[in-house]
Amino acid sequence: MFAVFAAEQQYHHDTLALQREHALLVSMRERSAVTRPHRITAARAAERPQRAGWPRPIGLRTQEECTAACAVA
Repeated sequence: MFAVFAAEQQYHHDTLALQREHALLVSMRERSAVTRPHRITAARAAERPQRAGWPRPIGLRTQEECTAACAVA
């Protein structure tokens, strides 16, 4: 019977400690969200180019992205 009581006490202790840690993390996230401005605004998110429908190799540019520095054959 003592082992069951000890296990219950350990379970309750661990549960309360986990709840305290969770509450502390939530309060830290809320505080940092209030004090720190958002990094990506809606205007900046809208500036991103639309993704291509197909994957392209690294370094390959589309014709719209090509500038005068691109090699044109």
